[in-house]
Amino acid sequence: MDIKTERAVEAALLAHADKDGALLEILHHVQGALGYIPAAAVPPIGAALNLSRAEVQGVIGFYHDYRTEPAGETVLQVCRAEACKAMGVQQLEAHIHQRLGIHYHETTPDGRYTLEPVYCLGNCACTPSLRIGDTVHARVTPERFDELVPLAAGVEE
Repeated sequence: MDIKTERAVEAALLAHADKDGALLEILHHVQGALGYIPAAAVPPIGAALNLSRAEVQGVIGFYHDYRTEPAGETVLQVCRAEACKAMGVQQLEAHIHQRLGIHYHETTPDGRYTLEPVYCLGNCACTPSLRIGDTVHARVTPERFDELVPLAAGVEE
């Protein structure tokens, strides 16, 4: 384990290990410090909480907010809930995949964008919805997407 991961895990355990239900807080802490939860962080977290690696990994895999790989500079989240599906999010998804050259859970080769599906952004009256970083955008069409998400150098249209 590299020193940065070791320090993040130690800080998370020091801050949260004595609390009931500490695992989620520890994972949030590590991800907050590193941007993701490296595989090397799982064994010491499990050992500190008397959990198996499988139990810790199961929690990481269950919650979509946890990452096991670094994300791009900007995270794009496309709402895939029923209201967005009813309003044509499939066309927006196809456009995004083609435009950026990536699919869900992937990052553009230049590291600029990571694309993720989400299952409700709470914007059902104004679908389809897209979150860019911390900002939710309503009624996103392929054309609006192109305005909101400029292509990086080296990404072909």
